[in-house]
This record gives sequence, C-alpha cells and structure tokens, in this order.
Amino acid sequence: MNTQLKSPFVRDRFTWLAYFMLAYFGYLQAVLGPVMPFLRDELALSYTVGGLHFSALALGMVMSGLVSDAAIRRWGRPAVFWGGGGGMALGAAIVVLGPHEAFTIFGAWVMGFLGTLLLTAIQSSLADHHGPNRAYALTEANAAASFSAGLAPLLVGGFALVHVSWRGALVAAVLAWGSALLFMRQEPVPPAKQNGVENDNPAGSAHRLPRVFWFYWVGLVLGVAAEWSFVAWGADFLVNARDLAKADASLIMTLFFVAMVTGRTSGSRLTHRYDAAQLMVFVIGLTMAGFLLFWLVPIPALSVVGLFIGGLGAANLFPFMLTISVSINPDLSDMASARVALGAGMAILLAPQTLGTVADQTGIETAYGLVPVILVVAAGVVLLANRLATSHNLPSEQPEQRAEVWSDR
Repeated sequence: MNTQLKSPFVRDRFTWLAYFMLAYFGYLQAVLGPVMPFLRDELALSYTVGGLHFSALALGMVMSGLVSDAAIRRWGRPAVFWGGGGGMALGAAIVVLGPHEAFTIFGAWVMGFLGTLLLTAIQSSLADHHGPNRAYALTEANAAASFSAGLAPLLVGGFALVHVSWRGALVAAVLAWGSALLFMRQEPVPPAKQNGVENDNPAGSAHRLPRVFWFYWVGLVLGVAAEWSFVAWGADFLVNARDLAKADASLIMTLFFVAMVTGRTSGSRLTHRYDAAQLMVFVIGLTMAGFLLFWLVPIPALSVVGLFIGGLGAANLFPFMLTISVSINPDLSDMASARVALGAGMAILLAPQTLGTVADQTGIETAYGLVPVILVVAAGVVLLANRLATSHNLPSEQPEQRAEVWSDR
C-alpha cells in the first residue's frame, strides 16, 4: 500500500453543501417506504397501487436520467442544482396535500423527475471538484444520504406515535431545502471540467460512454434493485411476516439506514486502500448474507439482525458503482452521472412494483424470493465487468492514502 500523502482531500463549503443536498435527496427518496403503511390505510390502497408511488418516483428518475445532462448543458449546473431541489420540495408538498392516490402518485413522479436533476448535478460536480479524490467524496456524500434516509422512518414513526401525522416528515424536508436556499444560495457550483483523460476506447469515445461502462451500469441497476427491495417493502414485511405493529416496523427500519451510514462511512475509508471494483463482490456477498437472515429466519430479533447486516452490504452497492462509472471517462461526468441516475430509476421502477405485484398474489414473504436471484446475477455481471476493464486497461480509482483537510472555505 502506498503510504505517501498527496492530493489532500479538502471538504470546502461546496462539499458540505453538496453533502447536505444529497442528504435532502436521500431523505425524500426514502420517505415513501415508511410512509406507505399509513398512506395505504388512509387511502385504502392495495400493494399494487401502493407500489405505483415507487414506480412513479422511479419513472421520473428514468425520464430525468435521459435528459439531465442535456439540461445541464442548456442551463448550467447552478440552475439545475437549485431548481431540481426546489422541484423535489414541490413534489413532496403534492404528496402531503393530495386527497386521492392520483395526486400522491403524481407528487412522487415530480419528486423523482426534478429531484434527479439535483442528483445529477451533485454527483458530477463532486466528481469534477475532487478529481482523484472523487471516490472518497462520493462515498461520504452517500453516507450523508443514508444518514438522512435513516431519519425518514424515525420521523414518520415518531410523528405517528405522538399523533402529529406522517405528513410532518415531508414538511420537515421542504423546510430543510428552504434553509439551504436561504443561507447557501451564493455558493458557486463547480462547472464541468475537460480533463483530457486518455483511454483505450475506440474512436468517438469523447462523445459516448464505453462498453465497459454499460456492464457496470447493469450491475448498478441490479444493486439498486436489491437495496430498494429492503427500502420499499421492509416495513411491510415486518408487519405482515413478523407480526409487528406498523409504527414499530417503521422505527425498526431506522436500523437499516443506520447500517447504511455505518457501511458507507467504512466504505469511504476502504476506498483509500482498495479499488472500488475489487470491493463490489464483497459488498454483494454481505448484502446476500444479511438478506437471507432477514428473510428466512422467522424470529423477529434475528430478522432485525439480518436487516442490519444487509444494510451494511447494500450501503456501498450504489456509491461504489457510481465511483467506477464516473471514473471511466471523467470528461463525460455529467453524462455518466445522468445515466447512473437513469439506471437507479429503472431499478426503483421495476423492483418495488414487481415485488408489490407478486406480493398481492403470493404474499410479501414469497415475493422476497426474487432478491437472492437479483444479487447472484449482480455478482456475475460485476465480475465480468472487472475482467473487461482489466483487459482493456481502462482508468480506475487507484487507492492511496491521502491527507484529509476540514475546511469552511
């Protein structure tokens, strides 16, 4: 291991702003899961109709992932950064005020479409801003997102227990965005960089992503699908398969997000010592071990342990794949970030809705049998992508020990 200190990692004001805004995005993206038992009761929704909220969120992400890099080229990162955040707050407000599932589903779509504009701008800006340290920055940013996502079930369950209503959890997010706009609006958002990084791609690589990117992209889709199988239906599984009260199940889901924070914090350290591509198979295996314990052991306490272990593994499925993807050609960071968002949206579109539809026919416990299959295929795809990347001598994140600098600049 290289122990020479170089390229200090500086957490400046924009870095903290990006962390905060990704935490905001992660919170609103996760809040629909713990809200769903309450929303289903209030509006008398089936699993399938409840799943349409996740599908609408994901469809918005997919649609945005197709156009967000073009939006950045057209209007610039600052407008997309702040406008996307404001649009996500608008979608949350529609969910809060909607008297019918048509409104709440539309609100979820608005959150997905406009929120993904924000996500794309955050990811590419951090990658360009920190250059060789992008793995550390992106993993820390996703740790912040996991922390805030963990607050979602805590606040939803907490508000329900004190009879304030689950809606308070979404109102809190809208207020958080307003605070960021009020106090940080003047902070510059880094522009796109052209680094001139060379690789062994065929002619035309300056304008399109290489083949190996798409192999990793498939792995990312499968990884996010596994993660969202926990997020979307974990609370319902605990209610219906482990006989827990809805409020208790919502609060227990906080442990999954605690595990996500722990896993991503540890993952950010591991990227100093190991290449993210080398770590992917390990985290997939850890996710599988936790999920099998959560799913197969009919003892609530052990299910909770499995939920935590699964969260430790699932934590780094997305940030490691994101790091790999934007590192393949740094000149195309906005495009890579947009396609990563597209892939994540496709996973969120397909996985919760598929599980919800199967659960309507067989029960959520049987439907969860799809998740181990997803993880096995994901491991195979990542191994194939790693071999392809090595054979083509494509750029990768080379691990090295770096100094850390905490800054308020």
